[in-house]
Amino acid sequence: MEAVIKSSEIPKTYEAWLRFTTEQCNVELTPEFARQRVAALEDAKSAEAVSFARLYGEAHRARVVEWFRRVAG
Repeated sequence: MEAVIKSSEIPKTYEAWLRFTTEQCNVELTPEFARQRVAALEDAKSAEAVSFARLYGEAHRARVVEWFRRVAG
């Protein structure tokens, strides 16, 4: 079962996403983890990216990829 957050909880900025991911989701955003997430989500046709976009929208998927790229360095 996929975890889904309410539309009102979806972070709209990098800073909000960073805080949400690290504080509420307790994810350690290391550069290596971020590179793995970029690889999983950057191909908009991959199964994981399609699922993410279906849940949160294509625009948000693209933003999250860019935010993971920032963390990856």
